[in-house]
Amino acid sequence: MDEYAYVVNVDAAVVRGDEYVVVERGAEETHAAGELAFPGGKVEPDVDANPIEATARREVREEVGVDVGAVAYVCSNAFVADDGTQCLNVVTRCEHECGEPTVREPGEVADAFWLSHDALLDHRDVPPYVAGYAERVAAGREQ
Repeated sequence: MDEYAYVVNVDAAVVRGDEYVVVERGAEETHAAGELAFPGGKVEPDVDANPIEATARREVREEVGVDVGAVAYVCSNAFVADDGTQCLNVVTRCEHECGEPTVREPGEVADAFWLSHDALLDHRDVPPYVAGYAERVAAGREQ
């Protein structure tokens, strides 16, 4: 059964107008340390109802202290983390409801701030896959 086991991770692209909440991942993170990303984390085993939505809301609140409204699926992909863990990543679009991004989990997040769509795409510390997620989020909002 382990050959089919994945850790499920949820990325939460919190949007407010043309801006996203972006985090700089903590230096001690086992995957993508120091890179810019959307807030997110693993689905916990005790979540029965709407685990993707619940994880997006929880992680955004825990990591950056922001509350979100509507949560929508954007895309997903599988990858192998830096430590060899098989991961299924689910990207969500979360509409900003209230709060300003602040670092609430300093072990996981070194910084948290708003970045416009264009600034995110042009930023040297944004990995190509995060830029791709942002493009998918923006495309979904235009429909």
